[in-house]
Amino acid sequence: MNAETSFAPNGDDNSPGSTRLLGIGSSRLDSFIEKLKNLDSSLEKLAEFGDEKTVATAKRYQQRLADIEPSITMIGQVKAGKTSLVNAMVGWPDLLPADVNPWTSVVTSLHISPQERAEGNNAVFKFFDQKEWNRLLNKGGRIGELASRAGADEELENVREQIEQMREKSRSRLGRKFELLLGQEHDYGYFDQELIERYVCLGDDFDDDDDEIQAAETQGRFADITKSADLFLHRPEMPIKLCIRDTPGVNDTFMMREQITIRAIRESRICVMVLSAHQALSSVDMALIRLISNIKSREVIIFVNRIDELSDPAVQVPEIRESIRETLKNHQGPTDAQIIFGSAYWANRALTGSLDDLSKDSALALFNWAENELECIPNQQSPADMIWELSGLPALFRALYERIAEGVGQEAIDKVARSAINLTNGLHATNQIITSQLDIKSLDHVNKEGIESNLNQIEAQTLRQLQDEYAKLTDGLCSRIDRSHRSFLERATASLISHLEKNGEDSVWQYNPMGLRVLLRSAYQIYGARAQGSAQKIFELAATEICDVYGRTFGNSGATFAIEAPQPPRIPPPVFLGQTIALDLQGSWWKSWWKRRRGYQAFASNFYSMIMEETDPIVNELKQVQATTIRDDAVAILREFLSDQRTILLDAVEKAESSPEDLQDMLGDQDYQDRQQLVEATLSSLNTHVA
Repeated sequence: MNAETSFAPNGDDNSPGSTRLLGIGSSRLDSFIEKLKNLDSSLEKLAEFGDEKTVATAKRYQQRLADIEPSITMIGQVKAGKTSLVNAMVGWPDLLPADVNPWTSVVTSLHISPQERAEGNNAVFKFFDQKEWNRLLNKGGRIGELASRAGADEELENVREQIEQMREKSRSRLGRKFELLLGQEHDYGYFDQELIERYVCLGDDFDDDDDEIQAAETQGRFADITKSADLFLHRPEMPIKLCIRDTPGVNDTFMMREQITIRAIRESRICVMVLSAHQALSSVDMALIRLISNIKSREVIIFVNRIDELSDPAVQVPEIRESIRETLKNHQGPTDAQIIFGSAYWANRALTGSLDDLSKDSALALFNWAENELECIPNQQSPADMIWELSGLPALFRALYERIAEGVGQEAIDKVARSAINLTNGLHATNQIITSQLDIKSLDHVNKEGIESNLNQIEAQTLRQLQDEYAKLTDGLCSRIDRSHRSFLERATASLISHLEKNGEDSVWQYNPMGLRVLLRSAYQIYGARAQGSAQKIFELAATEICDVYGRTFGNSGATFAIEAPQPPRIPPPVFLGQTIALDLQGSWWKSWWKRRRGYQAFASNFYSMIMEETDPIVNELKQVQATTIRDDAVAILREFLSDQRTILLDAVEKAESSPEDLQDMLGDQDYQDRQQLVEATLSSLNTHVA
């Protein structure tokens, strides 16, 4: 291979580039995909020999398997090439605009599926609602709130001027429709680069006129108010469905991006932090480090991009890796996170199939890196495959697939398998009841009303227990958080007074809020562990009590009963703890706050109030939003479990009340023994899927 090497793309696609390369590395999901297929096959068998209700339930579980779509949130430094990397990951080099205006705050979710959608590729764009827009306009976003509390009049005025400019530009772009669009969404049965740029990339200003067609085609027309974009792509080379979320970052003028990115990370199980090989990771990126420090190390992948611009990647990459590890260690980041080096630029070149205009420096970096990685690359690869491998994309996909298979993917399989096992156990017991009836064995009279009353009691009792237990746990969480909050404020204020006594009022004081975050995270982790443990106990209690109802109802039929309790809800990471607060920023506005104070008491009381207001949103997020979400998830899981068991048990009751003749009609031409063997074989297969 030499610098003049060129090649043609392999495969055809409706987007620029060869998507064939996307399939490289998918073998890491072979075992997971096999489990999915086997579980789906077991559900299909259930649907074949079950009655109408069993068929409907089995089909519902099959749909859950089909809907599994692990999500990956991409965050990164400015100019790290995050969007170019996302474009390479979906096999469309120029799909998303890589150079967006700092005011845009759009989370773009790319939904990739190996199955073709009936409606083809399509797009949905959602706008900020009135409340979100008003917060920006009236308070200047997070920065405006900070500046206002600090009394930084100059900074606050600058924020207001920028907001006014943005408001006027929005009105000029959208005219009278501006306010009407807030809270709405636009749906399209297609998408292309031009359409995407209309919503996520701010273009040049244009004169407002009555020509609706011309206005609709203008770049960036809706970008000011667009909050999110969902694009659906067909990629047959991909092994499973994936959702890749490209976030706007965490360092915009008004900190709207930070809030949006926090929500995106919370909705995903895997986070990829994209860094530039030129910047590596420094204290300047503390906002990024704060966010990922609240996520498990195994769920964070660091991709160091733009190694194509290094003069000697083979030598520099180990140095950069060590620098990143050191920075993460010094700032309590996830030191065990996997670090992958690569180049989105090389990946997109491989997709488009041409190296003809590759710069000399990039070509030299490619050869340098190839020599370093030669042993890691399979022999006899095509130039496209080799460059794709050197780009780091296959390594990134392998890392993602491993985490999906062992984490969110296995959990999804486990959840469906447990539900299917309960359905099959119910079917197995029902078959035993049927044979008892056919053999004219005596069955006690089945009291259907009594059974329903028992089920209602179990539901009311377990739901009440769950609610009560979570209320106690939440009270405990609130108490621990409040103590940690007060303790931090007291320590910080004491440190401030000590500084003033030692250095006077002319020396600006700094204080690291990491201690508060550590205390809050610890309180939340204790709550999460206890919440899961309590939910598990109550779920198992519900399963046991329903088993008892089976036994009391059909005990003399010889039927055996077993019920799998559902798994407790996942505890979402407290990403909100990474939100920027006043003490994280030591800019001119902080100095303004400092200079406006006079007297030790004024410093102390004003500081206490300001930091209290700053940290209250974080504290309330943990107390209310996070705790409420966990409780609601647990309640929803229990309700669904009880509903499914009610359906299964009452179906068995219906069979038990039927005459032998009616039961024979239900079986039709099916032989009972064959039917029971199928049920037992299916049950055995399902049990292999539960971790």
